[in-house]
Amino acid sequence: MKKIILVFVTVFISGTVFMNCQSSSEKVDQAKENVVEATNELNHAIRDSIVQFKKVSEQKINDNEQKIAELKAKIATEKNEIKVISEKRLAELEQKNTDLQKKLSDFNEEQVENWDSFKEEFSGDMNDLGTALKNFVVKD
Repeated sequence: MKKIILVFVTVFISGTVFMNCQSSSEKVDQAKENVVEATNELNHAIRDSIVQFKKVSEQKINDNEQKIAELKAKIATEKNEIKVISEKRLAELEQKNTDLQKKLSDFNEEQVENWDSFKEEFSGDMNDLGTALKNFVVKD
């Protein structure tokens, strides 16, 4: 009888240990799946953020183009000396706007690892250009 109880206890302990090992590996597998799923969701959210940022930035670029056209019209009525200087400054700002447009269109939504640095740099450049256009003075 003692042998039967000893065998039963041994089998029970072995079974418990085996079940716990299996549960741990299953837990690890489940955790890995959760990490992969969370990473995919994060990447999808970042891509959505990129698409939205691009839409807003494209609108700002279009607004800059309109502002540049308005400034060109004002410059056209200026005296030659002022006109030449103003046209040169405005051409530089127009080129910056074009460069930003190209930079935005070249950025791929799949580049999520570079997103934060791109967004920070692009936003700073866009704000600088907007300020320069806002402060552009055409002397009458």
